[in-house]
Amino acid sequence: MINRTLILSFFIIVKFVLHYLIIAPGYDLHRDEYLHLDQGKHLAWGYLSVPPFTSWNSFIILQLGNSEFWVKFFPALYGALTLLVIWKTIELLDGNVFALILGATAITFSTLLRMNMLFQPNSADILGWTLMYYSILYYLRTNRNKGLYIAAIVFGFSFLNKYNIVFLVAGLVPALLLTEHRKIFYNKHLYIAALAAFLIISPNLIWQYQHHFPVLHHMKLLAETQLVNVSRWGFLKEQLLFFITSLFVLLAAFVSFFVYPAFKKYQVFFWSFVFTLVLFIYLRAKSYYAVGLYPVFIAFGSVYLEKVFTKRLFWLRPVSVIFILVFFIPMFRVAFPIKNPSVIAKDSAVFKKLGLLRWEDGKDHKLPQDYADMLGWRELAQLVDSSYAKINDKKHTLVLCDNYGQAGAINYYSRFKDIGAVTLNADYINWFPLQEEVKNIILIQSADDDDKNREKEKPLFGKIAFVGKIRNSYARESGTSVYVLLDARVSINKILKSDIEENKWD
Repeated sequence: MINRTLILSFFIIVKFVLHYLIIAPGYDLHRDEYLHLDQGKHLAWGYLSVPPFTSWNSFIILQLGNSEFWVKFFPALYGALTLLVIWKTIELLDGNVFALILGATAITFSTLLRMNMLFQPNSADILGWTLMYYSILYYLRTNRNKGLYIAAIVFGFSFLNKYNIVFLVAGLVPALLLTEHRKIFYNKHLYIAALAAFLIISPNLIWQYQHHFPVLHHMKLLAETQLVNVSRWGFLKEQLLFFITSLFVLLAAFVSFFVYPAFKKYQVFFWSFVFTLVLFIYLRAKSYYAVGLYPVFIAFGSVYLEKVFTKRLFWLRPVSVIFILVFFIPMFRVAFPIKNPSVIAKDSAVFKKLGLLRWEDGKDHKLPQDYADMLGWRELAQLVDSSYAKINDKKHTLVLCDNYGQAGAINYYSRFKDIGAVTLNADYINWFPLQEEVKNIILIQSADDDDKNREKEKPLFGKIAFVGKIRNSYARESGTSVYVLLDARVSINKILKSDIEENKWD
């Protein structure tokens, strides 16, 4: 008998190893990762863009030494746990060894490898969706209220990770009402579980209330600057790419709900998928918001194909697994930064054809946006450090950046661990170290800055000097400049406090 534990262990090891190989050495961390890492230094029940769960991970990473190894470890861990949940889902559906191998292969070699590449809330979000569906399936299959309470706990912590989990519930509720499982709403344990979920998320809700619901400000900003460029047709096309090598498994799952007697009672998952996807399309959501929908269907499809691929079709079992592996190879070459940026830029035709060069501004660029967001940061930190080292009065020196990526990267890569770079952007607006009077500023300005001669600051400082700029042409921050402003002539603190109040969301 084949040892299932050994097979599962093999896939988990492969999962972790891949995550330390899919990013070429020439890349830095990603823009968003720096913000999340700095949140671990300022623990709170909420932040402008995300709930607190990611900051708890960041705090642990900080205690472990704040190395890139641990930054990569946590998203890989949540990816491995997602794989484990799908494994357990297949077992719950009475799947055997082939279904387990097919499901694990489809999950491992899919877009989840890319989603688990960066230290962002997405990895834990997908795990949360998968666990929620598993909990509901467990309840429907066993009729044990334990499933409802597990679902409540999962929802609570998923909500504290990313508000995206609300869309799962928004699609699941009408799906339950549409099917025979509507009787769940007569179960008192559902409402006790819901109360438990509310208690778990309440600290964040209180924080949101106290800060005048910054999530609404963030959503409005997101809609105005990013979602406005989202094409609904593009959203649908990208859904096909997420599990394109195992698309046949997903299609098998959808078919199984209507033709396989054992799965007909689980049609609620199909309708939940439909309602949630329609909601995402209506709201012009980013395509990756919906990735959490798919893993559970990989489980259903794998079990169904195991039932179909018997006798004369038995040969399709190894073929289906090999198919996923073989056709993932070309996807692997474009979906991950395994090549040097200059190589990608020279051979960008395939990236352009797949729409991977299109950024949030709706325009095509040299590299995919995520790749460009992983370049230039060490260079920036070195420029800042060279200036900071020459300033004797560091106690009264502030590093002021144009955006959160710059501030976070400087804080991460600077050899001066107390440098405390800040910006009027994102959560840094709450972290300004203004206990001492600011007399000097190291100013970082993005390439689109229209005041290269610093005319605005000349009346405020005795000396102003240009230090340098990021010269990596592939970096999204290419051209970002560093200036040193010395010997303030006026109260800089007063100006900064006014700017903070003007830019603060609450």
